[in-house]
Amino acid sequence: MAFFFALLLGTILKYSFLAYLQAMEITWQDFEKVEMRIGTILSAIPFEKARNPAYILQIDFGPLGIKKSSAQVTDLYTPKDLVGRQIIAVCNFPPKQIADLMSECLVLGVVGEEKGVVLLAPEQKVENGKRIA
Repeated sequence: MAFFFALLLGTILKYSFLAYLQAMEITWQDFEKVEMRIGTILSAIPFEKARNPAYILQIDFGPLGIKKSSAQVTDLYTPKDLVGRQIIAVCNFPPKQIADLMSECLVLGVVGEEKGVVLLAPEQKVENGKRIA
């Protein structure tokens, strides 16, 4: 009887997990709505009022203009490391209040296992504002 119950529970969990994964799927049309763009960091200063260590970044997105963002990348980058670096950011989220900063884009990065966030960047220099395909 215990074996049957364990088998039944395992089957239920398997299908629940599969349903969960399917619920996370998005359509191609959903993906096309995300405006990921290339920008160059113009300035990076410590964000003293942030809850977690972060920098305030000013990023040039070419024809889209200059946008501000808060980025928690202090573990791996200094302000000097960031200035002039090209990054990838989502530019069509609504502005978000973070402490006393109105963040206008979301800088993308990979969350490391032990250390902080590694920024996503193009392999070669490209024009600011170009869309990620």
